[in-house]
Amino acid sequence: MIQQNDEGLVKHLAKQGIDDKMVMGHPASLFVLFFTEMWERFSYYGMRALLTVFLITELAKGGWGWSNADAMTLYAWYTSLVYLTPLIGGLIADKLTGYKKAILIGAFVMTLGHASMALETVSANFFYLGLVLMILGNGMFKPNISSMVGQLYPNNSSKKDAGYTIFYMGINAGAFLGMLLCGYIGEKVGWHYGFGLAGVFMFFGMLQFYFGQHIFGKIGVKPTKVTLETAVVDSVVAKDEDEEKLPSNVVRDRLIVIAVFMVASIFFFFAFEQAGGSMTIFAKDFTQRSLSGSSGEIFKWIDAALTIFPILIVTWVLYGLAKKIAKQYPLTIIFTAISFAIIWILGGWKVYKEFNAVGTEVTVSWFQILNSFFIITLASSFSKFWERVWNPSGPMKFALGLLMVGLGFVALAYGASEIPKGAASASVSMIWLILAYFFHTTGELCLSPVGLSYISKLSPKSFVGLLFGFWFTASAIANLFAGFAGSLIDKISEEHGLMIFFLVIAALPIGAALLLMVFNPILKKMMHGIN
Repeated sequence: MIQQNDEGLVKHLAKQGIDDKMVMGHPASLFVLFFTEMWERFSYYGMRALLTVFLITELAKGGWGWSNADAMTLYAWYTSLVYLTPLIGGLIADKLTGYKKAILIGAFVMTLGHASMALETVSANFFYLGLVLMILGNGMFKPNISSMVGQLYPNNSSKKDAGYTIFYMGINAGAFLGMLLCGYIGEKVGWHYGFGLAGVFMFFGMLQFYFGQHIFGKIGVKPTKVTLETAVVDSVVAKDEDEEKLPSNVVRDRLIVIAVFMVASIFFFFAFEQAGGSMTIFAKDFTQRSLSGSSGEIFKWIDAALTIFPILIVTWVLYGLAKKIAKQYPLTIIFTAISFAIIWILGGWKVYKEFNAVGTEVTVSWFQILNSFFIITLASSFSKFWERVWNPSGPMKFALGLLMVGLGFVALAYGASEIPKGAASASVSMIWLILAYFFHTTGELCLSPVGLSYISKLSPKSFVGLLFGFWFTASAIANLFAGFAGSLIDKISEEHGLMIFFLVIAALPIGAALLLMVFNPILKKMMHGIN
């Protein structure tokens, strides 16, 4: 069975004009997208890790001294618009530019955005301009690179979900390194250095994609330049994948399932995206971050391992890709290798600096790296688990994801149970934040990469980019609600306590999970064979 699926994948790649070289059992082209997305996520999450803490940090420490409520309001609008613009970007790519050109345009605009934010010490206007450019660039970039991943595989390939999980590992490798290094440099050296560093790697991501774009064959080309040969290939592929002349009721039912998944994702990301908001505030004001003695030494070793281990993993992935495509696409490998050399230098400098520091103070942004670290270490296990052990339906995977993110907030609520109402600060053990991020990560692995895969499988091919845009629109709504909910943390804490705040956040995704479990048989039937 596995051999048949591999042959189907090779046949699909050939029809698309894509080289059939494989890395870890998947097309080498997947890993070009892996590294492009990795550096884009480095830039986005590196900046996001700093955003809230920069805004609420005192003026004397270089921040802007905003209130929690004001900072969370800006955070809500920024993160929601970041996920709203992909709706427009997906449409533009589908109808005008094609996926490849859209990705390059988005990467360039985001690079300019980071450069502008690095000038925040010159004028606050540069900071706001940078946010606008980041929003616009992300709109062109985000939906279209996800669409390209889906088109590397035939719909009936058992490797498609695994491919998206590997791609998701790239997303989180970039997020991890961005939050780790940009967060550390921003808090310890200077905010503008952290913002600027994020842009450097966005630039490298753009270059490595530009010089490797021909590896994708006909995928992602400009729609207005489709040749007769491409049209014939697309027709054959559509027939092979049962996408030709689907009955209207099948299309309708599948679109309904997509809509249900999108609504479920709103409940998930409403809770999950508290990471950059209320959970950051909890880390800054209510978590014990100053360590001494043996606990400080233990943390230094753990932090060093967390810094070096993920860099080793993604370096190994790059080595595997380089062996396959270095001769054909040397500049792609060279620019990616240069960026990795810089990462190794910065990682080594950070470890050296911490081991020679007099005291140990965990940065606020450090906790956000836990999600990405758990993704990196658990992604391949989840991928193998879905392929070999238990592969439940999409709705059940979504339900599991919602349950896990809810449990994370139950853990936080328990950790905050001893904090008095209205307290401005506390010293809660960091174990509760660590546990929450672990549960959130397991939930994310059940829901987010699976959601990307199912959008690709269930969408009519004529507007898959648009539906990816709608998927990110659901995330925009979730981020907006998450930010505004986070802005209420001080008010709810004063009236009812932090424990109640976190329990309310937990209740919503858990309730949505129970509903998905109830309606799972109906939703499975409405997918009409897409499993």
